[in-house]
Amino acid sequence: MRFDTPAGTNPIDQLKVVGRATSRIDGKFKTTGTAPYAYERHDVVPNQAYGFVVGAAIAKGRISAMNVEDAKAAPGVLAVVSTLDYAKPLPLGKMNIAHLFGGADVAHYHQAIAVVIAETFEQARAAASLIRTDYARSPGKFDLAREAADAPIAPASDKTKLPIDKVGDFAGAFAAAPVKLDQTYMTPDESHAMMEPHASIAAWDGDKLTVWTSNQMIHWSKGSLATTLSIPEEKVRVDSPYIGGGFGGKLFIRSDVVLAALGAKAARRPVKIALTRPLMMNNTTHRPATIQHIRMGATRDGRLTAIAHSSTSGNLPDGKPETAVEQTKLLYAAANRETYMKLATLDLPEGNAMRAPGEAPGLMVLEMAMDEMAEKLGVDPVEFRILNDTQVDPEKPGRPFSQRHLVECLRTGAEKFGWSKRHATPGRVREGRYLIGMGMAAGIRNNQLTKSAARIKLERDGRLTVETDMTDIGTGTYTILAQTAAEMMGVPLDRIDVKLGDSDFPASSGSGGQWGANNSTAGLYAACVKLRAAVARQLGFIEADVQFADGKVTAGGRSVDLRDAARGGPIVAEDGIEYGTLDKQYQQSTFAGHFVEVAVDGYTGETRIRRMLAVCDAGRILNPKTARSQVIGAMTMGAGAALVEELAVDKRFGFFVNHDLASYEVPVHADIPHQEVIFLDYPDDKSSPMKAKGVGELGLCGVGAAIANAIYNATGVRVRDYPITLDKYLEKLPEMS
Repeated sequence: MRFDTPAGTNPIDQLKVVGRATSRIDGKFKTTGTAPYAYERHDVVPNQAYGFVVGAAIAKGRISAMNVEDAKAAPGVLAVVSTLDYAKPLPLGKMNIAHLFGGADVAHYHQAIAVVIAETFEQARAAASLIRTDYARSPGKFDLAREAADAPIAPASDKTKLPIDKVGDFAGAFAAAPVKLDQTYMTPDESHAMMEPHASIAAWDGDKLTVWTSNQMIHWSKGSLATTLSIPEEKVRVDSPYIGGGFGGKLFIRSDVVLAALGAKAARRPVKIALTRPLMMNNTTHRPATIQHIRMGATRDGRLTAIAHSSTSGNLPDGKPETAVEQTKLLYAAANRETYMKLATLDLPEGNAMRAPGEAPGLMVLEMAMDEMAEKLGVDPVEFRILNDTQVDPEKPGRPFSQRHLVECLRTGAEKFGWSKRHATPGRVREGRYLIGMGMAAGIRNNQLTKSAARIKLERDGRLTVETDMTDIGTGTYTILAQTAAEMMGVPLDRIDVKLGDSDFPASSGSGGQWGANNSTAGLYAACVKLRAAVARQLGFIEADVQFADGKVTAGGRSVDLRDAARGGPIVAEDGIEYGTLDKQYQQSTFAGHFVEVAVDGYTGETRIRRMLAVCDAGRILNPKTARSQVIGAMTMGAGAALVEELAVDKRFGFFVNHDLASYEVPVHADIPHQEVIFLDYPDDKSSPMKAKGVGELGLCGVGAAIANAIYNATGVRVRDYPITLDKYLEKLPEMS
């Protein structure tokens, strides 16, 4: 199905099932421990052996020798596969830049250099410790601040664009502006820190490979694995029905699945591998650190006339920058604009997508700068943002937003949060030993349109089975797909069976970039349209007149039980959604207003978040219950980014020191006592037939800055270097009487 114009009569608009708060249908499996995650799938193939991955002990250089003989002779060992077994690195699949395996060169610390396969995990781990490796270490670049000055401007991802995006005359407008801001800000390297590790089981059946793994993008991964192993794509099956968190870290294949496949071939046994936490943090991907420079010029009445934003980040050779300037191109009106990114070569583990890549670190900076500019102007931060709102793409004025209710997000949030009670002068509100402050920020995250397909089958007994390679990374995908099928086919939710994550199913959008919900349900919508037509024909109805409700098919005064259509055998329909040029006609984005109250201990500097509010504009909300869960999780992640999360780089030896969950700190329930989410819930008919948009990453976008702004309002101390740990402001706190 091609969708590039608004839908007419749409069964989804009945809203009997879609749009209702619905408990996750996979919840009972998660809460009872019966949902099979990748490493736990003991029954998918018999005789599973265990693999243990060995990571490089240096960050840059070359392996000069490796002795694996003692490991091979250790008890229970079935095989040892070494990177030196391959003359050069294995080829990489879609969007992978990391050196996954093969050859003697070491590109980063904990790069996989060997895997030991044994009868038990303990035997594999013990044997791995017997491998002896000699290295020729090379000088490496591990310090972003040191490399930033000489970092080149990153090339544009689109060859038709220039590396520097310019509109108007920024330099002239900035020089002439009566009120100016010119500041530099920093965000750190961060880890995805999802609960489930990267894990895989691999089994060969002749020349055919099946992997049961934890991965967000099944279609990508099937192609990438085929490329890496140099086998035809049709010889690879990827299965990933349950995923214990990903946040972008499982968008691409990593060393666990590659080494499980290689190990299984060498041992002639199915092999299972889970990466240890240190390997997850150094061997896989992370959110790269940034150094961001923002300049703003405004008239004295608060209208922005000029805005420039540059960001410097680092990555391995052939890597891409953290796109932290993207939201600045869209969020506020200013006639004169300049944005660009610089990319330094660093010999650290690969920097790549992490929840809301670009906007998450970019808004931590832009929205702090907006507060600083509002203070210079003497304008309330909420009103300053409203004053500079725009209903068209400010860099492409002929392209309107499909919908943009940012002003309503901000006004609603201000009213519900009690923003009028905020004291504009920092450091003035105290409760005993605590300094109290409020902060806010705007959020934006684009709505990406991605083709997606599904299959739906009407069984003889009247049940409906949905099949798509779409994944559920804890987001409620099983539930919203079941809701979509139930709405379209007019049956109760308990008559829908949803099967996900298998590459034998039609290729979906996958989970990432908050595009999964809208696109995967739209793909299923298309399949349901085709099934409705097939059922109508089977029952002798005219397709245009037919209605599906209460388990019956009705038209022209005649009503037939839906299951009667499949008496002669199941009816199967498969289709997908494609959008044509719709995203070129309209700028499609989601928006949020974030509000936070903090209490800072005036003696110790400890920050406690008291309450948080997010007001979200994200099209139709398909399931308010699961959507709220996504947003409060993202808000919590934003609190971590603002206050505690940082991968500490050893700049001598080039690795992340705090590479476990004991020393990489993340927020817990006790850190945030109260969170509230409000959805505006305006269906967007230019987004998809579902009229929905993504929301899971929007909940993160802007949260960090809202917390930073609240800390400033509480203390009067501005910290422009995240995370805002107490050592950065303790000595500057106001005197406590």
